[in-house]
Amino acid sequence: MNTEAVINGTELHRKLDVLHNPGYSPELCDQYAAMIGEILQLKAERAAVVLAHNYQRPEIFEVADFIGDSFELARKARDLQGADVIVFCGVHFMAETAKVFNPERMVLLPDMRAGCSLADSVTAEALAERSEELRRLYPDLKVVSYVNCTADVKALSDACCTSANATKVINRLDSDNILFVPDQNLANYVQSQTSKNVISWDGNCYVHHQITPAEVERAKAGIPGLVVIAHPECRKDVIAMADAVLSTSAMMQYARESSADKFLIVTECGLSDRLLMEIPQKHFYKACKLCRYMKMITLPGVRDALVNLRYEITMPDEVRDGARRALERMIQLGS
Repeated sequence: MNTEAVINGTELHRKLDVLHNPGYSPELCDQYAAMIGEILQLKAERAAVVLAHNYQRPEIFEVADFIGDSFELARKARDLQGADVIVFCGVHFMAETAKVFNPERMVLLPDMRAGCSLADSVTAEALAERSEELRRLYPDLKVVSYVNCTADVKALSDACCTSANATKVINRLDSDNILFVPDQNLANYVQSQTSKNVISWDGNCYVHHQITPAEVERAKAGIPGLVVIAHPECRKDVIAMADAVLSTSAMMQYARESSADKFLIVTECGLSDRLLMEIPQKHFYKACKLCRYMKMITLPGVRDALVNLRYEITMPDEVRDGARRALERMIQLGS
């Protein structure tokens, strides 16, 4: 996104007005515009880049050098050049991934409270124990970890994956038996796309899991011709109602290229905001929930991270090396 285009609060208010959110008043947009200018200056002084996930607040997009889903951000972090500091506008495990690929750079998370309930559902100790148990039954077992997990869990995995490439990664591994951690809903979806035996972990993303078929049906009944696009972290009964099941990056592409002009976006609400801002000629409706962790990242937090160089991500070398191996395997198998 061209952040240089934001020059004052009036322009920012015009861009955000498409969201029909009364919270973005002209007065608040004036404050944000001044803060955006301050952040842009700090980025130049610190030789910093800002990476932002699709689920971030709309105003965060205005200071981001790159916006994407987990897979896109992982690749961007790996290939990053010409920066001393990375400010990651996302949650903790994503900032860890940036650090894994950039051990020599300072990686900052604007708010250390920005964790992930899905990532918290599996620990390295529990994964090691469960893997050992299953290998007695399945000697060829491979462990695939969704990127929504901590670096020490990634380090114990044969490969990582994202929602965009999970099926491809699993199909390309030389094993018929896969332990998939930690998202049970995504594991169930992948099982429907492969002949391999996918053993799921007992975890889910609370944001996607709480979206119900009744909410989708209510939207469809009220808006004829509505195209339903769902994230594979959703429940089976919600996925069954979707016209397309896609990762967030694939949702963006689908919405741009489709001849339809009315879409129900079934994922975290931040993606609907981005779609409304970037494709204003089409209509996007929400059957979504807010992620309280993603929304902990704010413009003041980004500014303060750059001013104070605070909340730096660190990890032991052996964890970083193991996680990088699994992430590189993901990129190799999933590209």
